[in-house]
Amino acid sequence: MKNVIIFSCSTGQGHNSCAGAVRDYFEEKGVACAVCDSLTFISPGFARFMSWGHSFMYKHIPRFFEWGYRLNERHPALLEKGSPLYGLLTSGEKRMYRFLLDGKYDTVICTHMFPAIALTRLLERYPLPVQTAFVATDYTCYPGAGSTGLQGYFIPCKPLSGDFMTRIPAPHRTVVSGIPVRREFWDRREKEEAKRALGIGEKNRHLLMMGGSMGCGPIVKLLQYVAGELPADTEVTVICGTNRRLYRKLDRRYRGNGRIHIVGYTEDVCAYMDAADLYLTKPGGISVTEAAAKNLPMAFVDAVSGCEKYNMDFFTDMGAAVTDPSVRGLARKCVRLLSSGDGLDRMQRALELYGQPNGAEIIYANLE
Repeated sequence: MKNVIIFSCSTGQGHNSCAGAVRDYFEEKGVACAVCDSLTFISPGFARFMSWGHSFMYKHIPRFFEWGYRLNERHPALLEKGSPLYGLLTSGEKRMYRFLLDGKYDTVICTHMFPAIALTRLLERYPLPVQTAFVATDYTCYPGAGSTGLQGYFIPCKPLSGDFMTRIPAPHRTVVSGIPVRREFWDRREKEEAKRALGIGEKNRHLLMMGGSMGCGPIVKLLQYVAGELPADTEVTVICGTNRRLYRKLDRRYRGNGRIHIVGYTEDVCAYMDAADLYLTKPGGISVTEAAAKNLPMAFVDAVSGCEKYNMDFFTDMGAAVTDPSVRGLARKCVRLLSSGDGLDRMQRALELYGQPNGAEIIYANLE
């Protein structure tokens, strides 16, 4: 394995973050590795539209996203040969084929089902001597798996092995690798040191709130309820990500409150996790895996559902996270957990027993 291309997809940052984590690890090992948005093979304009549309749905009409995901689950034929969607996803196969030939790639990795479907179709028509693999970025087997036939499938956890083996059309290899996250999330600073570096009281409990990179979900309401019951020895940090409107609104409202910190886009999410006692977030596959690598207890707001519902169920069933259908109820659960260390200790022990695998390391070892 000398020259690797990773096909991601411009539908959310999770797939790109996973691809970046794999690329960084491979490059550390001396393997040439690049990341490409597979939707550009259909057309650059289509890729931009899909990126905008995905962000718009996540922020403004998340239940439409959930409806579409459930529709694909109930009707697998929507992503099978002969369907209009399958035709669209595979329409850039000739451009993808020329790209692989020109780049002289020997290994192709997909971090989204869309490029996995397109690559499968390409190799049926234009066989190439390449090693192929799919990397899951959520704790579920996606709709569309039945339309893929790559050589290897790297999955988050053992219970998913059966789902993938029964859905893909041939008994290809599945490897429990965990979801790849950046190396920095495997390094842990002492909590008191991390709090001190961020200006948070060393002895105070610290709640970290984040609605993904786009600041999705009922963050305003959640913070309102949490702030109304916040114990004196507790601080809250809200990371708004790229959602500038959310940042401006919260910053105006809580600017004078010394125990509530409003942060816009930051590259220091890892540092904030080190300083956190509880992480309140939507259950995106990358976010929950980063927290699991940090042994950080979680509380989930079901902001988007779809594949994220499976991520939520996986960690709540494990005992490493809590959730509540009510925004007020979830806020109260968070306050109770922060007021009593026993619940947080149990959640940390559950994460330690689980032992989150280092995805990029395992993927490299298997492909190499």
